[in-house]
Amino acid sequence: MIRVVVADDHHLVRQGICALLEKASDIDVVGEAQDGQEAIDVTVRLMPDVLVTDISMPHLNGTETIRQVHRQCKATRTVVLSMYADPSLVRQALRNGATGYVLKRSVTEELLLAVRAASRGESYLSPAVSNAVLTDFLAHPPGRNDADPFEQLSPREREVLQLIAEGHTNNGIADVMQVSAKTVEKHRTSLMTKLDVHDVAGLIRVAIKHKLVFVDEIG
Repeated sequence: MIRVVVADDHHLVRQGICALLEKASDIDVVGEAQDGQEAIDVTVRLMPDVLVTDISMPHLNGTETIRQVHRQCKATRTVVLSMYADPSLVRQALRNGATGYVLKRSVTEELLLAVRAASRGESYLSPAVSNAVLTDFLAHPPGRNDADPFEQLSPREREVLQLIAEGHTNNGIADVMQVSAKTVEKHRTSLMTKLDVHDVAGLIRVAIKHKLVFVDEIG
């Protein structure tokens, strides 16, 4: 039996995914999460075979969730379920440790294939995703990107950056992260220094560029 945790911030979508997976005789949904941090907590606690996660979630986005799950739960494979086929987003998810990437519009059969492949230690990408990544690769051959200061941010700084972009105040971020407002301000100052930006608008632009948030989620 393949033990699965499902993470998606939309309750009805999450329930639909769980119902689909539970219909399979070889899959057991053992846990659910509604944001990235909860996905990490539930995965660490239950140690499932596969985590199925949306890429766009509040508090901690899917790519950072994948990164932290990959570090803390070596035996758990991650399958991304997303609306977005953006090649840079797919590459980022795979680089952070995902073994599968499925588009929500083709979820029915492909998600089952991806979960089963992940449980065997294999990779699975939706055909539309594979085509987009291949086209992008041919158009933009890989090069070194060591100079990008975003890559030097700590997990906590990325979390603060996402929360800032989502519109949270320092006190609001402090409540979410369970730290002091002074600690949040230190992270904010460090972000501006490392990224060489000088206002919240600049931080939001960086968050959008690196897919911590999406334009349609802001406001």
